[in-house]
Amino acid sequence: MNSLVKARRDSFKSPKPDAPRVLVYDILSEVNRRGGYSNLLLPQALNASNFEQRDKGFITELLYGTLRMQGRHDYILSQVSDRPWSEVDEGIVDICRLGVHQLFEMRVATHAAVSATVELARKVIGESKASFVNAILRKVSAKTLEEWLEPVLAMKDPVSRLSIQYSHPEWIVSAYFDLLKDYARVEEELGANNIPATPTLVSWPGSSTQEELVSEGAIATRFSPYGAKFEGAPGSLDLIRHRKAGVQDEGSQLVALAFSQATKSAKTVLDLCAGPGGKAALISHICDVEGRDFVANEVSEARAKLVKNVVGKFPVWVGDGREISSHGQKFDAIIADVPCTGLGALRRRPEVRWRRTVQDLRALTELQLELANSAIANLSDAGIFGYATCSPHFAETFGQVKMILKAHPELEQIDVAPFLPANLQGAVRDRAMALWTSVHETDSMFLALFKKKA
Repeated sequence: MNSLVKARRDSFKSPKPDAPRVLVYDILSEVNRRGGYSNLLLPQALNASNFEQRDKGFITELLYGTLRMQGRHDYILSQVSDRPWSEVDEGIVDICRLGVHQLFEMRVATHAAVSATVELARKVIGESKASFVNAILRKVSAKTLEEWLEPVLAMKDPVSRLSIQYSHPEWIVSAYFDLLKDYARVEEELGANNIPATPTLVSWPGSSTQEELVSEGAIATRFSPYGAKFEGAPGSLDLIRHRKAGVQDEGSQLVALAFSQATKSAKTVLDLCAGPGGKAALISHICDVEGRDFVANEVSEARAKLVKNVVGKFPVWVGDGREISSHGQKFDAIIADVPCTGLGALRRRPEVRWRRTVQDLRALTELQLELANSAIANLSDAGIFGYATCSPHFAETFGQVKMILKAHPELEQIDVAPFLPANLQGAVRDRAMALWTSVHETDSMFLALFKKKA
C-alpha cells in the first residue's frame, strides 16, 4: 500500500501557474467580488512589479478584456456547464472567464490557453475545482467563437442579441436605443465601448503645450488644442512626472475648453464636483493664464488631495457640493461635472457596465439635480452654469436640462456650438454638446450651458 501512495505522491506535480495570470486573477477577483476598480488596481500592481513590457501588455489585455467581455463569456460557459452558471463557485467562474478570453479574444494557442488556465486553477482554487475548469474549457474549445454565437445572431429580439454579442447588460442596450432610435447606431456604440482607449495626455496652459507632448512622441488630438494620444506609459514622460501635464480623455478636455470659452468674462470660477481633478486641472490653468480666480470643491478628502496636486495656488474646499452656500461666496461661472452612471466611459472603465443598474439611476438623478440647484443658488447675476456628465443616458442629460429649466425660470440655456472647435462635427444636440464614442473617439461626454438672467 505504501508504495502505491508513494508512487501517486511522486507523480503529483505541484502547480506552477505563470505569474502574469496569477496577478490578473487576483485583480479580477478584487474587482468582481470586492468592488475594486481595475483602473486603480492594475497600474499600482504593474508599477510595483518587475514584469517585462511584454508581460505587462499581456496582463492589461487579459484583465480589461475579460472584464469587458465577461457577459458574453458567461453566455458561452452556461451552455457547457452541467449546473446553472449562476450557482457555480465564483472562483471557478472568474477563472473560466479568463480561459475563454484567451481562447477567443487573444493570440494564445488553444492548448496553452486551456493548460495555463488549469494550472492557475490548481494553484488558487485547488485540484478538484481545477478538474472541473479543465472539463469546461475543453468543451468550450471544441467550437469556434462563430459557432458559439450562431444561435445568438439568430435571436429575434435585438436587445437580447446585442446584449450577448457585445457583452453589455440589456438595460444599457435599451438606453442607447431610446437615444439613437436605430439599432445599427446602437451596435456601433456598443462595439466602440469594447475597443480599448489609447491613453490621452493633456497639456496645461502656462505649464506645457500640445507641441511639447507631440515632441515626446505623442500624436495631437483631433479636436482638443491641448491633447495628444500616447501609446506608451504616461508616467515615463518628464512632463507628466513633474506635473506640467496630465492624463485626460479628449471628451473631458472638450468640456473644460467649451466651458472656459463660454465664461471668458467671468472673474470668479468654481468647479463644484472637482475630484479626481481632470477638468479642474485644465480649467484652473486656463484661469491662471487669463488672470481669473478659481476654486475647486470636492466631497471626498482623498480625491480633494488629488485635486490639490493639480490646481497649483488655487484653493480646494472639501465638502458636499449641495452645501456650498456655507462659504457665503457667489461665482460668475460654476461647472458641475456631476456623479453619474459613467456609461460614457465604458471603454476605459470596463467593470462599470456590470456594476450599474437601472435602480442606480433614480438616486443619481436626484443627486444631480440637487447639485445643479446648489450651483445655481450660488451663481452671480448674468453668471454661467455648466452642467456636465460622463453619460449619454437621457435621464442624466437632456432629461436633466428640462428639469433645470423648469425649476429655474431665471435661467436660459445658451448654445454650446460657438464654444466648440470648428472641426468638431455632429457633437451638438438641442444646443448641448453630446459626444459619442463611436463618432468622436472620445468618452460620451455631455455639457449644457445656462445663463442667469441679469
